[in-house]
Amino acid sequence: MGSVILENMKTEQLYSLYKPLLFSLAYRMLGSVMDAEDIVQEAFLTLYKSNSDHIQNMKAYMCKIVTNRCLELLRSTRKQREVYVGTWLPEPLVTTASDETDPMQSYLQKESVSTAYLLLLQQLSYMERAVFLLREAMQYDYEEIADIVGKSSTNCRQIFHRAKRSLGGKFIPDNLDRLDQEKTTNLVEQFMHALASADASQVLKFLSTDAVLFTDGGGKVKALTQPLHGNVRISHSVSNFLGKWPGSFTYRFAMVNGLPGIVVYRDEKTWAVISFKFRDSRIIHFYFVSNPDKLKHVHESNDFT
Repeated sequence: MGSVILENMKTEQLYSLYKPLLFSLAYRMLGSVMDAEDIVQEAFLTLYKSNSDHIQNMKAYMCKIVTNRCLELLRSTRKQREVYVGTWLPEPLVTTASDETDPMQSYLQKESVSTAYLLLLQQLSYMERAVFLLREAMQYDYEEIADIVGKSSTNCRQIFHRAKRSLGGKFIPDNLDRLDQEKTTNLVEQFMHALASADASQVLKFLSTDAVLFTDGGGKVKALTQPLHGNVRISHSVSNFLGKWPGSFTYRFAMVNGLPGIVVYRDEKTWAVISFKFRDSRIIHFYFVSNPDKLKHVHESNDFT
C-alpha cells in the first residue's frame, strides 16, 4: 500500500511539473484544446501504469509519448480535416487576467500559441511539425528528437531545415511585451465598440487595406466558406453582425491564444471567440470561431461588458 501511495505522489508531482510543457506541445501539434488535454491525461495514465524506475530522462520520455500519440491522432483524423466544411481554425485557448498566476497559463504566455502561428504550423506535414516544435520550442538536440520520433538524427536535421524553409522565416512568436499588450488591448476594445455600433465606417478604421477575415463554423452554424479579403468588404460584412441573429448578445475581453481577443455570448451561452493579428496598429487577420464543437471548453462567464 505504501508503494502505491508513493507512486501516486510521484505521478502527481510529475504532472504538476510537466503538464504545461506537454499541453503546449500537444496543443500546437493538434490545434485542439480538448484533444491536447486528453492526450496529456493519457500520457500520465500510461506513466502511472508503467514501471518508471528505468526512465533516465522523464521530460524526454513524456514528450515522446505525447508526440507519438499526437501523430497517431492526426493520421487517424486526416480524412475529417480533408472534408471539413469551410475554413479550419484552431480551437481558441481562452484565458483571463486571473489565470496569470496559474503555472499553465504563465508558461503558455511565454510560448507562441497565437492563432496565426498555429495556422503556420498547419502548413507543415505532421512529422515536420513534430520535429520543428521539438527543436524550435523545446530546444532538443537532434539525437534526442531522433529517439522521440523514431528517425535518424541526420533525417531529423533535414526535416527541421525543410520545415523552417516552408515557413519562410515567419515563425517569429507573436508575443507582446507589456506596453504592446496594453496598446493592443485598447485597440481590441475600441474595435469591439465600433463593431457593436453597427457602423461600417468606424469598423473600417481598424482594418488594414489587405485585411483577411477567417470564419470557422465547421458546417454547424452559418459562416463564410472562404476567407474574405479587403477592408471595405470585411467592414460591411461584420458591421452589425450581432444584429443579424436573434437573441441577446454580450461580450467580454480575454486573452485568446496569448493575445487580446473577445468572447461573444448569445443568451449567456458562448457563441463565438474572436482573435486577431495586428500590423502597424491595424487588424491584418481577423479570426472568428463559431463552431460549437470548438467552444465547449470555453467557460461561461457572468462578467459581461
